[in-house]
Amino acid sequence: MSLAYTPGLKRKEYYILRKTRALPLPGDVTVKIGDRVDGDQTVAMTKMPGNPRVVNVCIPLNCDPEDMPDYMLKKEGEPVAKGEVIARKKRWFMKREYFSEYEGTLELIMQASGQIVIREPQIPVELKAFVPGRVVHVLPNQGVVIECPCAFIQGIFGIGGETSGVLETIVKSEDEVVTEDHIRPEHAGKILVGGSLVTEKILRKAVAVGARGMIVGGIEDKDLRDFLGYEIGVAVTGHENAGLTLIVTEGFGRMSMARASFELLRSHSGEVAYINGATQIRAGVIRPEIIIPLKEAASAEGGEDTVSLEGMTVGMAVRVIEAPYFGMLGKIASLPVELQKMETESYARVLEVELLDGRRVTVARANVEIIEE
Repeated sequence: MSLAYTPGLKRKEYYILRKTRALPLPGDVTVKIGDRVDGDQTVAMTKMPGNPRVVNVCIPLNCDPEDMPDYMLKKEGEPVAKGEVIARKKRWFMKREYFSEYEGTLELIMQASGQIVIREPQIPVELKAFVPGRVVHVLPNQGVVIECPCAFIQGIFGIGGETSGVLETIVKSEDEVVTEDHIRPEHAGKILVGGSLVTEKILRKAVAVGARGMIVGGIEDKDLRDFLGYEIGVAVTGHENAGLTLIVTEGFGRMSMARASFELLRSHSGEVAYINGATQIRAGVIRPEIIIPLKEAASAEGGEDTVSLEGMTVGMAVRVIEAPYFGMLGKIASLPVELQKMETESYARVLEVELLDGRRVTVARANVEIIEE
């Protein structure tokens, strides 16, 4: 049988997640192999360069650029305090001075332009573990790999960064639409599990009550755009300052959450979950993640914090990602070997999917995603 490969969406009741945590610049790792860490524990530290501030000193001194260095009271590399006089021009009874607007280090004096560069103090960066677990590997001067037994679900799209909170299922079924009545003041600090759809109005109410996250099957593109205040781009998401982290498990539009995903999340209501909405759909695929740490997971499968590539087999759970069946779930019914002519007049390998409603449809193999269970 021929094989095709496609990025898989994981949904695991028991899973050994190995999460790599790395600094943006070399620094100091503060834990060692074998250490147990909490999600909010610092595992590595570094310092980012401060912002460079460019100032034209000729303006306050009323001098020509080539004369400016003669009036400087500080040399390159010397510290500068905010409000300190760092340049002075005296002429008879007149005195002009430049008081620094910034604290930092005088990095550069540019005679040609009459400008100086003050580098603000370094910015401390603390890298948190994000998930609780055990340190299994140390990346010298960079970070660590943390092993966390967990229940694990990947979404199809998300916004917002890393956060955590107690899971609470606020609907009765995977096809129920989230309404205003579902969002209550007691949901402050929690991660809410919805059904088939959430709107911009509901997301704003969730932010208002202090919810940290929302997990739902689908959202309309317009509601997402109105919630963010701009059109989402194709770059990596996860840096939005939206007030909460949103994870969409199925796609855009009203789409019932996969029943297995809904039941798995509901079974862990009342437990702490760690979620991240970061998404990248181009090369180097990044999926939003839902991580629910488990105390014991002796039968858990091993894994990495990257999406694996799996061969397709009959019976495997998949999601269709082409119209008119976009977002529908099913199982592979057959894998024809022969190439078939598509509507575009091109030829491609296809597969037959038995959808959850019993229909059998034929789609290109490249237009399905494997759901790892």
